[in-house]
Amino acid sequence: MTLSTNPTRAIEDINALIDLDLPVIMLGQPGVGKSDIAHTVAEMRGWPIIDFRATLIDPVELHGYPVPDREEGRARWLPMGLLPFESRDGPEGILLVDEITNARQDVKDALYGLILNRYIGEYHMPPGWRIIAAGNRIEDRANASRMPTALSNRFVHMTIEPTVDDWINWAMDKNVPAELVAFMRFRPQLLSDFDPARQINATPRSWAMVARIVAKGLPQETEQRLIMGAVGEGPGAELIAFLSVWRDLPNPDTVLMSPDTAPVPENSAGLYAISGALANRVRETSMDQFVTYMNRLPPEFGVMAMHDATSRDNGLAATKSYIEWAQANQDFYL
Repeated sequence: MTLSTNPTRAIEDINALIDLDLPVIMLGQPGVGKSDIAHTVAEMRGWPIIDFRATLIDPVELHGYPVPDREEGRARWLPMGLLPFESRDGPEGILLVDEITNARQDVKDALYGLILNRYIGEYHMPPGWRIIAAGNRIEDRANASRMPTALSNRFVHMTIEPTVDDWINWAMDKNVPAELVAFMRFRPQLLSDFDPARQINATPRSWAMVARIVAKGLPQETEQRLIMGAVGEGPGAELIAFLSVWRDLPNPDTVLMSPDTAPVPENSAGLYAISGALANRVRETSMDQFVTYMNRLPPEFGVMAMHDATSRDNGLAATKSYIEWAQANQDFYL
């Protein structure tokens, strides 16, 4: 069994392995963001990344194509263009060998030399390029098969387990609709509700699709059908019910105009919804009103909303209102 890690720690660990020139394989259920992690590492380093799908190639393609060398009276292997070449792709980069556990056995066998010795046939990988592999686990029944021990032993292994905090940080960076961030706070168990027996599953990847659906502002019935199609009936129904609560809230600007008298929801769904809506709406000029309303909520909701607000806009943490609030709530916030 490999050690489980979340996406944030995986990015840190993979960067360390890149510096050590050690190949890594990320394992995890479908949709947890393995490929995104590799692309994030490449982006952080300013490196190109080649996404190499192990399920779409043939062993002959890996070794290259035989080309006659009439002067020497023999054949040479012409390497395939999908692999990195320094003259074309630069001196450093990442080769992402994706879906490796789903590849045919003869493809896995052909990858031995490339992963350990950095060459296959007459192809030699540029010295500055690094290998990251990704694949599904056998227990997730996603057409994955066990890797040969000889190949598996060539990697440092990590199993990716998504966390709500990682997903929310990603969501806020990508301007995901605030109502979906608030819902994930409300129902964190649904971030990764994966059952290999189901055809449709709620995963970080499928919630990212839902974010695009919600952001589009579609007619309600269309939106509901697409949500169900992305994450399944159970999680989809819960989100639809939450969106109904969200859309029945008073306008956040109205709450900030009258923070002393604006109604406070009585149920947890409403509290998550109003906290998320205000965290998305507050600006430096309305921090006094925001703090006033937060002080009327149960402390855990005020802390959550303040965290999300300051994560979205770092400037809010420099306001007098925030500093005073943080001092008064240090037992909950620090």
